Amino acid sequence: MKLNELRDNEGATKNRMRVGRGPGSGKGKMGGRGIKGQNSRSGVAIKSYEGGQMPLYMRLPKRGFNKPNRLEFAVVNLGLIEKFIGLGKIDASQPITEDVLISTGVVRRKLDGIRVLAKGDITSKVTIEVTGASKPAIDAVEKAGGSLKVADVLPKPTKAGKVNA
Repeated sequence: MKLNELRDNEGATKNRMRVGRGPGSGKGKMGGRGIKGQNSRSGVAIKSYEGGQMPLYMRLPKRGFNKPNRLEFAVVNLGLIEKFIGLGKIDASQPITEDVLISTGVVRRKLDGIRVLAKGDITSKVTIEVTGASKPAIDAVEKAGGSLKVADVLPKPTKAGKVNA
């Protein structure tokens, strides 16, 4: 077999149908849209319309709830903090605050605070001050001889300006 003998399997590729290109094409004149009516016009997309019958998405029961004032945290793993300490970008002798994590590039933005998770290992003795942390992360830092301080989280104000507790 040579490179010039390579071919797709029979029927693997099809030419696209060019609509509205004369009666000989099989999709000429009205282009498969029928005569008149809303669907024959351009710019019409009737998604989930069932001819007046109640659409399926409206017939099904709705479940769940999205809390409008939920807090969204930036997440950082202990393994990533240890990696940055090893690279010399973070000084382990100084307290590691949220501002330090942002300025060194560990986290892109603060959002409603930074939350530390326990993925990866930490061997350095560090003091971390963040908005949130998982229980295994706190245990891992204390096991390495450091401390992880978690600040009290203030709830995000709603659109009306009131703070929901």
